[in-house]
Amino acid sequence: MFKRRNLRLALATATAVALTGGLLILSTSSATAVTAPAKYADDFNGDGYRDYASGWAGEVTVTYGTATGPGTTTKTFTQDSPNIPGTAGDAGGYGDGFGDQLAKADFNRDGYADLAVGDRSEMVGTKAGAGAVTILWGAASGLGTKATRIPVTARSDYGFGAALASGDFNGDGKADLAVADGVGTIYIYRGGFSQTGTTGPVTKHEYSDILEPTALVAGKVTADKATDLYVLGQGYTNDKMTQAAWFLRGGTTITPGKYTTYNATSPDYSPTGVIADFDKDGYGDLAVGDTRYNNGAGSVVVLRGGSTGPATSYRLTQSTSGVATAATAHDDFGAALSAGDTNHDGYPDLAVGVPGETVGTLKEAGGVHILRGGTHGLTGTGSQWFSRATAGVPGSATQGEQFGTYARLRDFDRDGDADLLVSADYYRPSVLLRGGTTGITTTGATEIKLTPGFPQ
Repeated sequence: MFKRRNLRLALATATAVALTGGLLILSTSSATAVTAPAKYADDFNGDGYRDYASGWAGEVTVTYGTATGPGTTTKTFTQDSPNIPGTAGDAGGYGDGFGDQLAKADFNRDGYADLAVGDRSEMVGTKAGAGAVTILWGAASGLGTKATRIPVTARSDYGFGAALASGDFNGDGKADLAVADGVGTIYIYRGGFSQTGTTGPVTKHEYSDILEPTALVAGKVTADKATDLYVLGQGYTNDKMTQAAWFLRGGTTITPGKYTTYNATSPDYSPTGVIADFDKDGYGDLAVGDTRYNNGAGSVVVLRGGSTGPATSYRLTQSTSGVATAATAHDDFGAALSAGDTNHDGYPDLAVGVPGETVGTLKEAGGVHILRGGTHGLTGTGSQWFSRATAGVPGSATQGEQFGTYARLRDFDRDGDADLLVSADYYRPSVLLRGGTTGITTTGATEIKLTPGFPQ
């Protein structure tokens, strides 16, 4: 267990930071800039096609893309692989978290996308559970030729690398990296990065009520050019543990913003979120899964974006009009979320995993809903439902499979419509369903060996 602290005690630190402009500068360095960054933030070998990196329990696997989608060339890395720093395996009783958190960007602007890999379990020197973040640098041959750890002061049980997100948080055109530790601090490393381990300035951010950040979600919420950041985590309100989203507005100065509690009774230590402009009003909306809602039936909370950050909110459940399945305890509606335009109408849609759903009489067989975006945001009207029992979906519904634990919307075949990739775990083949003018279809559905755990 990583060390926790009541971050209400950090209010003094947060106040001191605010009095100095909202930023606490930790270090400054320079890196060589190249004028042609990668076209795609996940094109690791620079061939013009998006690639797919997934990690789990000590491994990172990269599947390289082709003109028609995911290819057959894959490579798996552990900390026993050449050029990868650190030690594989369990160190100090924390397991091996290498690969549990990933973020993609061309961090050094050399034309090849790079992959940041978090490992909150890593022992650094004698510091058990200190955690580390390693950047695997892209190259013409793909990932693996060189890797570098980003700098941080190692502290026992701090779990550095507990969550990652990339984006241009200060709007200067360079990729930045946000890193959470396991005790409540968010570090934002500014570009540029270099393969020698230098970065731009590093700023540190804390909020008084967040006990433990468990996810970072980056995207354009306001209408400016900088990427914004949501911190999802657990806090205390009226001495009760809650689930909340804290907004950090990007810009020359990272500005702490609204703190929204969206579940006041039951925290979730693995929340999922995604930012997309579901109503096309020019502001990005946060969709976040609240799987503990209504005795585990689950829900999706949407925080609408506005000119200064989050504005109004609404909640979608399986009781929302138009949603195919009924809300029952422990369905985990919202366990997986991914956004993309599945029917080419210009509005992002939302894939919602429901791994605990009963299909027929088969408990926890699971499935995925597609909720439509539109002028009023996400809705159940016209939504779609897919499980292993849906005609045309490969395989058969199986009790306990938990199909829908992982889901991604991505235009795999480059035809302009987002396709849906769904799986239950990292070990079995995933189901790929194609998008079209009417949305996701089972026509031509296939199983492929690609886990939908890659970054959004």
